[in-house]
Amino acid sequence: MALIELKDVSKLYGFGDATTLALDEVNLTIEKGEFVAVMGPSGCGKSTLMNVIGLLDRPSHGTYSLSDKAVARLRPNNAAKIRRDTIGFIFQSFNLLPRLTALENVALPLTYKGLSVQKRLKRASQMLDRVGIQSREYFLPSQLSGGQAQCAAIARALVNNPKLIIADEPTGNLDSESSRLVMELLADIHKMGNTILFVTHNPELTRYATRVVYMHDGSIIHDEKTTIGRVAITARRALYSQPQTNEEDDLAGVSSLMKALPSKTPKRKKRASKVAAKPVKRHKKVIAARSKKS
Repeated sequence: MALIELKDVSKLYGFGDATTLALDEVNLTIEKGEFVAVMGPSGCGKSTLMNVIGLLDRPSHGTYSLSDKAVARLRPNNAAKIRRDTIGFIFQSFNLLPRLTALENVALPLTYKGLSVQKRLKRASQMLDRVGIQSREYFLPSQLSGGQAQCAAIARALVNNPKLIIADEPTGNLDSESSRLVMELLADIHKMGNTILFVTHNPELTRYATRVVYMHDGSIIHDEKTTIGRVAITARRALYSQPQTNEEDDLAGVSSLMKALPSKTPKRKKRASKVAAKPVKRHKKVIAARSKKS
């Protein structure tokens, strides 16, 4: 059964001559339990697609079905309820409230379900234990490392047991070690039956996906099934086609630049000699004047 089904979905921003076509008649079907990576250059419509699927934005044209329910034209209150109960969001910038502890941040989505404080904190603590940072539950976001903050954001996304997890560049602000930790955590969540949709610019991260969708100028131009543990074929071509440089190449470039620059050293030496010659002439005049007086 298809969890997500988009048919001829377009998204327009602006009016008249200032209109921007962010999505151009996108057709996409995602089955329950898939781990889908969305790739493409900046400005190709990846984030807009995530916003439409996550019910943060409404399509200008086309239809969108989530769990066989038409959701493209829902009223804001109804869309918010489905978003709360069905979708978990993971953002590149974590979006943790700075004055709340990790535990309180994770428990925050449960506030809108009417649960008591004790139940909210208990479930939040269990989620932090699940992502491996229960020992940091009373730390503020500023006291957490980037990887720990993202783990807290993942725990917050999972606390409502959503059917779909949307991650927009979840490793964009992390180093390689923290990125691997976060992706391994998402892989474990996927193994438990969750559907995950994530945006990335890093071809290496397609190793975790079961499917890779490529976008360009608001359209899906390629859709590829992949094997977990291997970089997607199209992504691998993009990765290895990039020019590689090393230290010798950098030094050679600096050397060429230095040769191309005009040399101004001789002029500086001449100026220095003129400046140095003036005090000598003055000194001779003073000696001559003193000799006449004597």
